[in-house]
Amino acid sequence: MNDHRTVSIADQVFEILEKDILTGEYPRGEVLTEVKLCEKLGVSRTPVREALLRLEQEHLVHGTSRGMRVLGLDPNDIDDIYEIRMRLEGLAARRAAERASDEEIAQLKSILDMQEFFTQKGDSDNIIDADSRFHEMLYRISGSIVLYETLSPLHRKIVKYRRVSVRRTGRAQHSFAEHKAIYEAILAHDAALAEERLLQHTANARNSILALEEK
Repeated sequence: MNDHRTVSIADQVFEILEKDILTGEYPRGEVLTEVKLCEKLGVSRTPVREALLRLEQEHLVHGTSRGMRVLGLDPNDIDDIYEIRMRLEGLAARRAAERASDEEIAQLKSILDMQEFFTQKGDSDNIIDADSRFHEMLYRISGSIVLYETLSPLHRKIVKYRRVSVRRTGRAQHSFAEHKAIYEAILAHDAALAEERLLQHTANARNSILALEEK
């Protein structure tokens, strides 16, 4: 029972720290120590240590004599992530269009409606959440656990940059329009069109984010 509790807390600590690193709460170069994190999060050292080791395996932190130094992501990492996504997300969209059930299409539409609502309100945090849910649902509809487990973490890793990007004038609206076009292709079970539109969407998102780094 205690072991299960420890694992559960470690998972929660990992998710909190991963989010804080990816959103820039802990900037590149900052050193994280077990003692300070325990005090901040109100947990024992064991789950913190386990979470930090997982973050090191994800190459988000690096061990030093002073503690774990935050690595985060640099522009080359972002470019690599989008290169991988562009090679795999088209396949996920194609498979989703081929096999989507009526219930799954309805769920995708519900997420799309939510994204439209928050886009109209200009609520960037909830836009990002709806965007993530749209992509993760698409990965699930593809029916491939490999695609889901490969693409979901990559999508999550660029959350900091996506949040900044959607705040740029027009990008949130463009992203919603692109998602709607992908949804319509899946609704029509047009695999080739779904793949084409998903690839264009990913390319547009990549260009928007990399443009931020050039400023």
